Amino acid sequence: MRATGTFAPRPGAAPLPRMIRAQTALETRMLLRNGEQLLLTIVIPSMLLVLFSAVAIVDTGGGERVDFLAPGLLALAVMSTAFTGQAIATGFERRYGVLKRLGASPLPRWALMTAKTGSVLVTEALQVALLTVIALALGWSPHGNPLAVLLLIVLGTAAFSGLGLLMAGTLRAEATLAAANLVFVLLLLAGGVIVPLDRFPEGVRSFLELLPISALSDGLREVLQHGAGMPWGDVGVLALWSVVGLAAAARFFRWE
Repeated sequence: MRATGTFAPRPGAAPLPRMIRAQTALETRMLLRNGEQLLLTIVIPSMLLVLFSAVAIVDTGGGERVDFLAPGLLALAVMSTAFTGQAIATGFERRYGVLKRLGASPLPRWALMTAKTGSVLVTEALQVALLTVIALALGWSPHGNPLAVLLLIVLGTAAFSGLGLLMAGTLRAEATLAAANLVFVLLLLAGGVIVPLDRFPEGVRSFLELLPISALSDGLREVLQHGAGMPWGDVGVLALWSVVGLAAAARFFRWE
């Protein structure tokens, strides 16, 4: 006989790892179903790779254009997902009270942020796979250590995630939408993605080289185009941005 007061199935919260996996899957499905997000994270980087590889719009300094462009557009894909897309989505979730309600659920707030990060990493894996296939079809010949590429992408993701969450957690949703898209366009043009940084004046270039998108695109290019070892200078810049961005997001993020 069943003891009085027991129930089957027993009510209660699921184990924490299962909750994180379920929330990660939900966040990923929501992102992939959003047409605007797909345009930003998948379509634009892919179109830019094909267009600028096929047409000599920008002088990339000799050699195959795709060898210069592919690492930069991999960096752009990371920024579009970890920063722009995450900032906009999280900003509107905060505005509509979604974060407030999720914060009151059995899922801890740190676990929700972990799930969002997991969703970003899954999306980035799909982006990298797609861009790599397109670039290889265009004649790309990558070199270098895959572990160095992985470290750069992870640090870039951490840096952009921190900055995106900081923006989403401190600005109004409409301001986040405008600011995130503006930053995306500015860094696309001035972050070494499709225009080499040596095309800019010396003083401007010294500043641009300290930006996370410049460090990520330059580091990936050093490894994948030139076959260099670990680009420690770029790794250091990304690590610094990661610490500052994530610490600031943890300190100033508002859930309501």
